[in-house]
Amino acid sequence: MSRFSRVASRVTVALSLTCAVSAAAAPTQGEGISADCAAIPQAGELTVEQVPEGVLTQDCDLAGRIVVHDGMGVAVPGPGETVRLEVLSAYGTEVHGFSLGVTEKGSIFYDLELSGDAAAEPADTKKAAADSARVAAPSACSDNIMLPWAWEDFDYYEWYVGDGGMPAALSQAAAATAFKDAINNITGGYNDCGIADTIDAGHRYMGTSSFEADLDNKGNCTPRDKQSTWDAGDLQSGWLAATCGWTTNRGGSEDLIEADVRYNTTDHDFTNDPTSSCTAHYDVRAVGTHEAGHVFGLDHAPSGHDNLTMAPGIGPCDKSARTLGRGDMRTLEAIY
Repeated sequence: MSRFSRVASRVTVALSLTCAVSAAAAPTQGEGISADCAAIPQAGELTVEQVPEGVLTQDCDLAGRIVVHDGMGVAVPGPGETVRLEVLSAYGTEVHGFSLGVTEKGSIFYDLELSGDAAAEPADTKKAAADSARVAAPSACSDNIMLPWAWEDFDYYEWYVGDGGMPAALSQAAAATAFKDAINNITGGYNDCGIADTIDAGHRYMGTSSFEADLDNKGNCTPRDKQSTWDAGDLQSGWLAATCGWTTNRGGSEDLIEADVRYNTTDHDFTNDPTSSCTAHYDVRAVGTHEAGHVFGLDHAPSGHDNLTMAPGIGPCDKSARTLGRGDMRTLEAIY
């Protein structure tokens, strides 16, 4: 199927299902407001209140500054680009995405979502709530929901493995294999629902790199380095992993230009092969499949759809997210 046919098909599906694309739409390119630059702090993180929508980034030299919302932060990208932060949390506590874009003429726009993360609750309470939610939710193969998505399809996702430690103390080579498997679960439409793979998406592993994923230890998306990297390191304590994705917003498109993934190995332990003796380790491939879903544009499944791969949390030793549910598959087919 041609790219034009896929786009036409996606539009038809989206309209017939009234599925809203989750990415923030760029405002009219001529819009923009002059900011009171003297009122914007010259150092440190900024808030969306201090940098409201429509502010022209060039007026106050905002490019590269971190703007935070509800505990999530991203660096202001260049004109014509949007950056989106997506977070996977432990047990299914509700953490969602935060998107900041800059039009070609330099004005800022947002897609703001509240998290509702119950970070103060004990782990046992979170686990019990997550288990109850999964029991109450439809099974993965019967859940036919159309998920929101954040950007358009693209030809190939080219990615690297960064240096430093890897999840589950894997070597770079073993980590690359696990990450490939996870990405293949998305591009190959791996499922147990009997759904044939019609997903026209691909990726290419480019090798190891001295570059790191563009996230700091708070989980903020830092300025992009023009290389998509998977690695491990420090994030906020409740986060298992995070994805920063950068897209163009020129001409109304949402085409991916970079996506970085980081596992949180400072606060969580991972395993490459959960067994019956597993107690508190998170599956590398399950987490990676969820993050690869974000790389290829999928947003989180809403509350009540906790058995899909794109549910916003994964419990310890749980491998189920390696296998896509009907809603995950249906949405990928609509995009690709």
